[in-house]
Amino acid sequence: MTELICIVCPKGCHLKVDEENGYAVTGNSCEKGAAYGKKELTNPTRVVTSTVRVEGGEKRRVSVKTSSDIPKSKMLEAVSLLNAVTLTAPVHIGDLVLKNILDTGADFVATGTVEKE
Repeated sequence: MTELICIVCPKGCHLKVDEENGYAVTGNSCEKGAAYGKKELTNPTRVVTSTVRVEGGEKRRVSVKTSSDIPKSKMLEAVSLLNAVTLTAPVHIGDLVLKNILDTGADFVATGTVEKE
């Protein structure tokens, strides 16, 4: 039995997931909590946030995040891909930074704006 705190909503239900009984979830107050508990033990995923270098801009870096969650096991490798990326200002919220990260279907997109110097 594994105990988790659900992060799907601010309520923070205390979940118990029984791996030996088909990943049955108890302690959830909604179906989203049950799905989260099972997914967290069978295939955990995360939205990844980081920053990327920017040349010719008013700021030297811009924040980025994945467009959807990716497998937790690929997080470090995904972030390391950003070390090779340098954007040129201007950069706007929503601009594509890297497409289809590690064949996950998720993209890195800009979450901030950097105007030209």
